[in-house]
Amino acid sequence: MSDALSLDHLNTAPPDELRPVLRACVTSSAWADRFLAGRPYARVDDAVAAAEKAVLALDTAQIDAALAGHPRIGERPGGAHADGAAFSRSEQSGVDSGSDTAARLAAGNAAYEQRFGHVFLIRAAGRDADQILTELERRLGNDPATERAEAAGQLAEITALRMRQVLA
Repeated sequence: MSDALSLDHLNTAPPDELRPVLRACVTSSAWADRFLAGRPYARVDDAVAAAEKAVLALDTAQIDAALAGHPRIGERPGGAHADGAAFSRSEQSGVDSGSDTAARLAAGNAAYEQRFGHVFLIRAAGRDADQILTELERRLGNDPATERAEAAGQLAEITALRMRQVLA
């Protein structure tokens, strides 16, 4: 990734210099503020853990804003999702947009958004389209509070993966 940072640079750079890179991890200024306030980090693992913890500390409106920064599963990122587009393309590489499963994902995405009011978010990296569809169908049965917690957990997992790539 072209925006890779050393741990030393993460720890010492001015916050405004880091925000564009951090925005590709999570599109939440509240998250970036919380994460940057924890510097310096002794190890990459400490920075990754702090990034996850900062996601889980976001309130409902901040989670909604962060979710809005993610494209639908199976949708090619761009436009409003440009900040994390390179990450999203890589993470969703297991989703074949021409398959029957992809059509079912599109229908499931629509049902999910109607039910919960936000994009279905899942750590797609390491999962194929069938696994993602199975999770989408399972999560459609969640109540709103359970699903909110599950979406936040997925956002934290995605953030951890992206931070590891940024700090590689």
